[in-house]
Amino acid sequence: MSFGNYAGTAAAIAWIAALMPTAASGQETTEPGRAALIEQAQAQKATELHPFTPGKVEQVLNGIQDTMLNGGIALHPYFESAYAGGGFTVGAGYGKHVSAYNMVDLRGSITLKGYKRIEAAFLAPRLFDRRGSLTAIGGWRQATKVGFYGIGTDQTSIDDRANYSFKQPYSSAALDFWPTRNLLLLHGGVELSKWDLGPGKGEQPSVDDVYTPQTLPGLGATPTYLHSEATVAIDSRPAPGYARHGTYLGISFHDFRDRDGAFGFRRTDYEAIQHLPILRDAWVLSLHGRMQLANAAGDQTIPYFMLPALGGGSSLRGFASWRFRDRNSLLIQAEWRVLVNRFLDMALLYDAGRVSDRRNDLTNSLKSDYGIGFRFHGPIATPLRIELVRCNEGFNLVFSSKGSF
Repeated sequence: MSFGNYAGTAAAIAWIAALMPTAASGQETTEPGRAALIEQAQAQKATELHPFTPGKVEQVLNGIQDTMLNGGIALHPYFESAYAGGGFTVGAGYGKHVSAYNMVDLRGSITLKGYKRIEAAFLAPRLFDRRGSLTAIGGWRQATKVGFYGIGTDQTSIDDRANYSFKQPYSSAALDFWPTRNLLLLHGGVELSKWDLGPGKGEQPSVDDVYTPQTLPGLGATPTYLHSEATVAIDSRPAPGYARHGTYLGISFHDFRDRDGAFGFRRTDYEAIQHLPILRDAWVLSLHGRMQLANAAGDQTIPYFMLPALGGGSSLRGFASWRFRDRNSLLIQAEWRVLVNRFLDMALLYDAGRVSDRRNDLTNSLKSDYGIGFRFHGPIATPLRIELVRCNEGFNLVFSSKGSF
């Protein structure tokens, strides 16, 4: 070290040492006064404490959340459509607890196109020491203007639409079981339903005016299905209805047995969901992939209305509901979600997908769309989702009572 540096350092130390007594002396004389002032301010504040009162806007939003998400009242709105493509849906339900956690829910809805649904559900969310949940449903639904555009992806056109209708009574039971309370999910279910198909209403022609039973498998059929399903999945999401982080990886097996032995088939679904939070969940990159593979049972035939399909508010959102149908389907989705506040998310979205008769053709020339969406949500559910999506066939406005994925 040079003498100049040593002299400068010594001078700095001397200057600091000279200040310390002054500071210490000042502290000794002023500290008691400061402590007294702090104690006096705290005592005054204690006399003015009162419970937090939310503003008017927050009170309204809290009330909506309690009504739509938390089951805060017995009478509640119900926005589940009878069938995809029915348009805007209104409905109501009445829930009543039959024990501490189990409840019965009577509910019904109707859409702008006249689709109707009414059902009774029994919900038992805490079985097997909170490892399982049971849902049993019995109901009836009707759809009058379901679109059919032909089979395949490249062979169909938006101008080829024909309509069909159906009435369907159904009863089902489903059990979700978490052996380790989290991560591993086992699901099983069974449903008995009858499809009573009829001519379609609306401006487009009815399917029976365009096709024959020889050219369209299942035309005019009334199959009764015993549908059994089983799912094995890894699920780390906080809740399926709304999540900003977590993973879902699952495989599902479906068996549709026709009572008459004419239209039975099996289907396997592969699904993956990944939510990647950014900046402490302020932004989320959400990815979704799903592949459905169907095979007829023995020498039976898959009817046209039961083929895997893409299009509408839960798959290729820019296209009309049920726009593409075939034995196999592939869907890929991505969303950039931005947390606006604790009730609202905004999202930029992209979908791509295809249907085909051959599995090897699923990745050829995918149909795609893009758009923007807004979601009103709570901690575990998304009761309202609005999206404006564009594809090569135009724009599609989506209203839904559930999350996209």
